[in-house]
Amino acid sequence: MRTFIDRIMHEEADGYSSDNSDCSMDSMDSVLNACVCTSSLGTNSRYRKTQAVSAHVVASNPDFGILFDVDGVLARGSTPLEPAKRAMEKLKDSNGHLRVPVAFVTNACNRSHDKARQIGNWFDLEVSPDQVIHAPTPAKLLRDLHDKHTLVIGQEHRLDIGADLGFENCCTIDDVKEAYPLLDMVDHENRKVVARGQYKENPDFPRVEAILLIGEPTHWESNLQLLIDLLLTQGKPTEAPTDVHAVPQIPVIACNMDLVFMAEACMFGHGAFLVCLEALYKKITGKDLEYTSLVGKPCEITYRFAEHTIVKIAKRMGINKPIKRLYFFGDNPHVDIVGANLYDRYIKQNALNLANGNESDGSTSSTDSSGLPSSRVIPANADLHDQTVEHCYSMLVGTGVYKAGTEMNKKGPDGKVIYHGHRDIAHEPHLTQPHKFVHDVHDGIDYIFEREALLSA
Repeated sequence: MRTFIDRIMHEEADGYSSDNSDCSMDSMDSVLNACVCTSSLGTNSRYRKTQAVSAHVVASNPDFGILFDVDGVLARGSTPLEPAKRAMEKLKDSNGHLRVPVAFVTNACNRSHDKARQIGNWFDLEVSPDQVIHAPTPAKLLRDLHDKHTLVIGQEHRLDIGADLGFENCCTIDDVKEAYPLLDMVDHENRKVVARGQYKENPDFPRVEAILLIGEPTHWESNLQLLIDLLLTQGKPTEAPTDVHAVPQIPVIACNMDLVFMAEACMFGHGAFLVCLEALYKKITGKDLEYTSLVGKPCEITYRFAEHTIVKIAKRMGINKPIKRLYFFGDNPHVDIVGANLYDRYIKQNALNLANGNESDGSTSSTDSSGLPSSRVIPANADLHDQTVEHCYSMLVGTGVYKAGTEMNKKGPDGKVIYHGHRDIAHEPHLTQPHKFVHDVHDGIDYIFEREALLSA
C-alpha cells in the first residue's frame, strides 16, 4: 500500500485524474432525473473518513486557496447545509477569521454584497463582496465593451449588476419594448394597446451596441423576439434588414451556460434560455450565434478570475508567498468539475507555452496559444494578478446535483451520448472525473487539511 506521501506525489503528477477509485460519475440524464430526489447520499456513500484530524496547529502562511460553489455544496436554496457549517468552523481561527484564502464561485446572478451578507449570516463569518464571484463577475475584465450602450438581460437588479461590472451605459428589455412597441406582438396585451393606437415609438432610442445576458429573464417569448430583432438590425430595429444572412452581429456576452441548477428543486438555468436563442437565430439566419465572450463556469475566464481573487485575499491576510494550489468544491460534474479540470489543463498548457519561450499566458485577443475558441479567450488587457497556481484540484461532493453510483454518459435512442453542455465547450467525458469525490464539503476539508498537512483546531 502506498504511503500518504507517495499518494500525494502520485496526485501531484497525475492532477485531476488520480484517486478516483471511489467515484462513479453520472450522466446529465441521471442529473435531470435525480434533481427531484433528495440530495443526501446517506449511508450509501463509499467514501468515509477513516480517522479524524485532531491536532491543533495550523500553517501560518498557506500557499493554497479554496473555492466553493454555493448551491448544492454549502446550501440548498436559502438553507445552509449542516456539513458546510462544520466545514466553515474548521476553517476559522480562534478569533473566528478564516485561516485560508477562500472565495465563493456560483453561477447564480445576484449582487455580490447581498450574497456576501447571506453567506456571512449562514456561517457567522465576515465575507466581503469581492470574495463572491457570480456568473457575470468576470465580465469586469471585458473593458473594451464597458463604454458600449449595452442591453442587460436578466431579472432583479440587472442594471445595478451591469454597472457594478463596469458597463457605463445600460438599458433593459423594457426600455427596448417602450421604444419599439410594434415589435413585441407575442405579448397579446401589447397587441391590444397597439390596436387601440395607444402607443408612441421612439426612433431616437440609442442603438444597442452590445448584449449582456446575465441570467434567464421572465417572459422568455418577448425577450427572444426582441433579441432576435436587435441581432438582425445591428441593434437599431427601425428598418427591416434587406438580407438577414448578411447582417454583421453586435457583440453578445453570455454569463452562465447551466442547463439546470439545484435549489429547493431542479430548475431550468440560463443555459436553457441560450439554447432557445441560438436555435431561433440559426433557424432564421442559417448561421451560428457568435458569442464575444462566455463567462461563468465552466469557462476558464471564471477560474482565472477566481485565482486572481484568491491571490488578492491572500495578500490581504498577510500571506506573502505565491498561491500554488486551488481546491474547487462543486456538486455538478458537468459544470464545476469540468471547469476546474479545464482550468487545470489551461494552467499546464500555459506553463508549457512559457517553457517553450512563448511569453503569452494565453490571454490573447484573437487566436489563443492555449487552443481556446474565441468565445473563451481571456482578454489580453485583463487587469489580473500574476498567474502562479500550478494545480487546480476538482472536489466533487454528493450533497447536490451529483448522485453517486449512477450511470455515466447515458445514450439516447440513436445510440449517441447525450451532451448537455454548451456548444462552444467540447464534450470531453474524462473532464467530468474529479480529483477527489467526497461525501460532503466537511469531509473535503478534512481531506485538504490532511493533504496539506494543515491540521484543524
